[in-house]
Amino acid sequence: MSKFELKIDKNADAAKITIAGTIDEDVDFNEFSLNGINQMEFDLNSVKSINSCGIREWIKWLGTNSKAKMTYVNCPKIIVDQINMVDGFLPQNGKVLSFYVPYYNDDSGTEKNVLFRHGNEFTDGGVTPPEKVVDETGNAMEMDVIESKYFKFLSKK
Repeated sequence: MSKFELKIDKNADAAKITIAGTIDEDVDFNEFSLNGINQMEFDLNSVKSINSCGIREWIKWLGTNSKAKMTYVNCPKIIVDQINMVDGFLPQNGKVLSFYVPYYNDDSGTEKNVLFRHGNEFTDGGVTPPEKVVDETGNAMEMDVIESKYFKFLSKK
């Protein structure tokens, strides 16, 4: 059995949905109704992994309320990868408001995830990465993704 947690905080016709753990074949989204929610914010910060069965269940679940406006925040790299590869993982009425970009320093071997936020590090028109990212000891870090592939989802709309 996988470790999975989902919390829905409803406020009138809007909801903040926080998801943590592993999204796989053991997740039963049917116990979490999306009916009556017109705006959903999915906080995906603590999603650790997702497999093909989990992707299928995720898309089916979101389809139960396909008219709602959906936003994704705090997307880790594994979620960004799915958005880029799987049609429908981010619905047509969905938008990413923040996501993490991995950075790396080759000399020290340090890794760091930097949060990119809509209106700051990216807009609908493109990406403006921070001028300088440093690790805990001040070493300059480089983006550890292929930008044309990692940011592809920003031009899908």
